Amino acid sequence: MKCHLFVYGTLRYLEKNHRFIKNEFCIAQQAWVNGRLYQTSHDYPAMILGDERVYGELYEIDEALLFKIHELEGCSGPESSDNLFDFVPVRVYTDVKEYDAFSYVMTPEKVENKQEIISGDWKEHHFGLKKSTGTLYFAYGSCMDAERFRKAAVDHHFIDVVGCGKLENYSVKFTVTMEDGGRADLVEDGGSAEGILYRVPREAVEYLYLREGVDSKLYRPAFVSIEVNGMIYEQCLTFTVIHKKDEYRPPDHYSAEILRGAEGRLGAEYIQKIRDYMEGLPYYKP
Repeated sequence: MKCHLFVYGTLRYLEKNHRFIKNEFCIAQQAWVNGRLYQTSHDYPAMILGDERVYGELYEIDEALLFKIHELEGCSGPESSDNLFDFVPVRVYTDVKEYDAFSYVMTPEKVENKQEIISGDWKEHHFGLKKSTGTLYFAYGSCMDAERFRKAAVDHHFIDVVGCGKLENYSVKFTVTMEDGGRADLVEDGGSAEGILYRVPREAVEYLYLREGVDSKLYRPAFVSIEVNGMIYEQCLTFTVIHKKDEYRPPDHYSAEILRGAEGRLGAEYIQKIRDYMEGLPYYKP
């Protein structure tokens, strides 16, 4: 028998306990549930059900694996009063569909006096704690264009270009609308996308968080695997829209930034595809 399991901490891809489910099918890398995430005194987070978002991954797993995962999570069963985590049903949201699944949660009493992880994302929380001098960053929209970097006097942070990156299972869409039209987004819908993979310093990351409106919850950081010339680069930072809406055609100046940044660096077929896609979207009429 199979079941759906939502994981948000050490069971996630490339985290220390992912080995328990590494051979299972990942339905969505960018999934979320309604809840709140907390930092424990150990090297794992704890989720409670709530009114914010907790981000993670959704897997279809063999139910036979649950015995060992229950042991890992300190879950003896629904009737036990000694559980560290309870195994409960949750509603999981992805970019394209909703699922009924299970996950491991703590009771609210157990997270009292614990620090809330405001982003709701364990990977992003760990990323923020690191003092890395080099971060792999995948740009797929206007951040491919150096002109905006020059105007912001940050172009010197974006000179280390790894190459044209390819991202499978995602498409570039335009799901956030400003007063003059749509803006680019990555949607996990089974498609494919291309962009520029940079290696950037911490100062560039701070600039990107500000530019992408992370604090105002317009975009959120996400981490993806990018292929460049046959080599896979893991845990690449990118940004995805939180509240995705209907798509509208981007304004001419924004389309020009995307195409200027892509020219000569992305595949010609992909550039034509994204050009045609933008031109085919309806105009936004406030």
